[in-house]
Amino acid sequence: MILYPAIDLKDGNAVRLLHGDMDKTTVFNENPAAQALEFVEAGCEWLHLVDLNGAFAGEPVNAAPVKEILSQTKVPAQLGGGIRDMATIEMWLTHGLARVILGTVAVESPDLVREAAKAFPGQVAVGIDARNGFVATKGWAEETDVQVTDLAKSFEDAGVAAIIYTDILRDGAMKGPNVTSTAELANSVDIPVIASGGVSSLDDLRALKSCGASLNGAISGRALYDGAIDLGEALALLKS
Repeated sequence: MILYPAIDLKDGNAVRLLHGDMDKTTVFNENPAAQALEFVEAGCEWLHLVDLNGAFAGEPVNAAPVKEILSQTKVPAQLGGGIRDMATIEMWLTHGLARVILGTVAVESPDLVREAAKAFPGQVAVGIDARNGFVATKGWAEETDVQVTDLAKSFEDAGVAAIIYTDILRDGAMKGPNVTSTAELANSVDIPVIASGGVSSLDDLRALKSCGASLNGAISGRALYDGAIDLGEALALLKS
């Protein structure tokens, strides 16, 4: 399993939200690139970036700090938030992003996901953010009647590199991930699944590693900033 340290960007800062609420923000670092370098120096092999403002605006907003991170770090990075057309996908991949994460458009424009996955093999992931089993879009602000597993299965033949599954009610709350739902999703599709939301301890990582499904990895943010998870210990655990 891969551990993906999360850098969520709001107004140019590295922050964490509680339950995806933009009004419940904690700023952890005013220099996101310095934060990224700290994670890389600790041994991480990937970075998970989110343009929170972009997710609401429908277009890149925190492009400057993302580009700074990409220019200063040598590990691959994936980015979600405000990526909703082919031009933006191409722009980010041209700037050195390893993988784009398509969330809202996966519901609203699934053909774009298929087109992008075909044009850029291995570089397009689908972000599925869920509240009580149903997909939420537009920065988690809008709930749909689409079920998580149904959306995931619809991309089985699309060549999608990964699914990032986030339980919104666990995100930023330090209450542990939804291990059961994550395992059920991973066992229902052939697409690699990355767990997100609530990963707050080494025990959480152990639970995901032994959940009965072969997960690609897990994303953690607040726990790394707060020191609840030591990045070096976590990396060693997931490699063992």
